[in-house]
Amino acid sequence: MTNQKFADQHLALSWFKSLEPVLPAEMTGLWKGLGIPSGHPLDGVLENLNWFGKRFHPDQKADALLFQWQPRRLVAIDPSYFPIEVAIRLAPIGNSSLARKVFAYGQSFLRARGTTASLTLRASQYDETAAMVYDKQPITDYFRRIGENKLAGMMVAKGDERHYFFSLERVFSLDDPSLGKKPRSQAATSSARSCLPFL
Repeated sequence: MTNQKFADQHLALSWFKSLEPVLPAEMTGLWKGLGIPSGHPLDGVLENLNWFGKRFHPDQKADALLFQWQPRRLVAIDPSYFPIEVAIRLAPIGNSSLARKVFAYGQSFLRARGTTASLTLRASQYDETAAMVYDKQPITDYFRRIGENKLAGMMVAKGDERHYFFSLERVFSLDDPSLGKKPRSQAATSSARSCLPFL
C-alpha cells in the first residue's frame, strides 16, 4: 500500500492534484484502503475500526464502506448510520479500543441492504476524474491514479473545508492482497469478486 503522510492539508491537496485522472470504468472490482495522514480529524479512525476498503460494481454502483469482519469475510456498512458531521465530531473516540470493540459487535446491525454510492465523472478546475457520490450523505470521494492498480482518494464533505485522503489498491484475492505484479484484467477481477463472500 501507499505509505504517504503529509504535514498538512495543503501539501496533501497539492500531491493529489498532481496525479493523473482515472475513469469510473477502470475501477470495477475490490479495493483495499489505507488512510493518508494529513491533519484531518478522521486520520486513523477507519483503520482502528478494521476498515477494508471499497467495492465498485460494473453498473458503477458502489459499496462505499467495507469492513473486515473476520478472515475472508467482509461486511458492507451503510454510511447513513454515521452522519459525517457527527463522525468528525466524535473522531477522538473513534480512535479508541472501546470504539473498535463496540463497532465490531454492532456490524451486523449496521449492514447495508444494497449499494450505498455511485461512480460518476466529476469536473475539477483542471480536468475530469472519477468520483463516488454517496447516496445518503453529503460526501463525494474523488479519485486519481497513483499507479496501474493504485489510486488516491480524497473525501470531500459538504460544508467542511478539510479533506480526508486515502489510497486504494486493487485486490485480486484476499489470500494475496499485493497488487503490483499482476495485470489488470476483467477475468482477474471477476475471479477475485467470486471468492470474496459478504455477510
